[in-house]
Amino acid sequence: MLTLRFLLLGCLISLGILSHAERLKDLATISGVRSNQLVGYGLVVGLDGTGDKTSQTNFTIQSFNSMLKQFGINLPPGADPKLKNIAAVAIHGELPPFAKPGQTIDITVSSIGNAKSLRGGSLLITPLKGLDGRVYAIAQGNLVVGGLGVEGLDGSKITINVPSVGRIPNGAMVERAAPSGFNHSNKIVLNLNRFDFTTAKRVTDTINQVLGPDIAQAVDGGTIEIQAPLRSSQRVTYMSVLENLEIAPGEAPARVVINSRTGTIVIGKNVRVSPAAVTHGNLVVSISENTEVSQPNEFGAGDTVQVPQSDIDVTQEKNKMFLFSPGVTLDEIVQAVNQVGAAPGDLMAILEALKQAGALNAELVVI
Repeated sequence: MLTLRFLLLGCLISLGILSHAERLKDLATISGVRSNQLVGYGLVVGLDGTGDKTSQTNFTIQSFNSMLKQFGINLPPGADPKLKNIAAVAIHGELPPFAKPGQTIDITVSSIGNAKSLRGGSLLITPLKGLDGRVYAIAQGNLVVGGLGVEGLDGSKITINVPSVGRIPNGAMVERAAPSGFNHSNKIVLNLNRFDFTTAKRVTDTINQVLGPDIAQAVDGGTIEIQAPLRSSQRVTYMSVLENLEIAPGEAPARVVINSRTGTIVIGKNVRVSPAAVTHGNLVVSISENTEVSQPNEFGAGDTVQVPQSDIDVTQEKNKMFLFSPGVTLDEIVQAVNQVGAAPGDLMAILEALKQAGALNAELVVI
């Protein structure tokens, strides 16, 4: 315990020195400590006539009949219940790490039939399963629907947001804790959020300086193994020390990201341009079609006909050429492009041309 106090003191001193850096908890995640996806299938009842059309969704009738059988109710053969107040739904949620039985989680309920709206409905008790097929939570409750749908008799309708999806805050109760490998080994594995050898080395060096030599070891550019105590109480305190260590991460690689749909362009800090001369002009071609009537003279032999007349106009903008010097920085690139008056679409073409010419020393990513 005394050794642990000294480690905490060393950590606090380190935090005071590296106040400009980022916390380790913001740079990496702990292997095995994650949320788990849950999914289920159920019925929403109490709708105001906006449920599934049973003539097109037979699985809703089947689910309704199965539910009634669980309560000892059997419909007579040939019965055709009109279930316009019921909707078949899919339920999904996330089981947080270390969640224990009795705790609650939020869930999302989505229509999988042709229900128009889930507003005002209540979800009946539904088991939520993980990918292993085991039940980890039980869902039930009243839906909160942010969407709204109104339809008139003449076919006109207004829809706000999505009325066929709703949420139930604290709508599922945890019944089983998900397995976790947090306490099953004498090592803790950290996975960096962004693969970077420089960041991995700095994380390893900082941990070894604060907690002792050879405590941490970088496996690769995205994984660090750390020796840790086996006792749960000590391991929690140990992780509190680690996640509050502040480390200066390595700089991101030189990269230019272009969103071709929105015209958004993001240029990274380390982007450089080799010597190159660029000129960019727009060639505008306008074609207009007119129809003229050709009519023969009086008492002349001939027919009146229509003659098409095409007018073509070509205009080219006179843009200046600008020169990139060796090692041009991000600020200089932006200034040069702004002087020319290039729009985002023009800047995309310039950057792509620079990349093809080998003058753009960065990765060009188009999304």
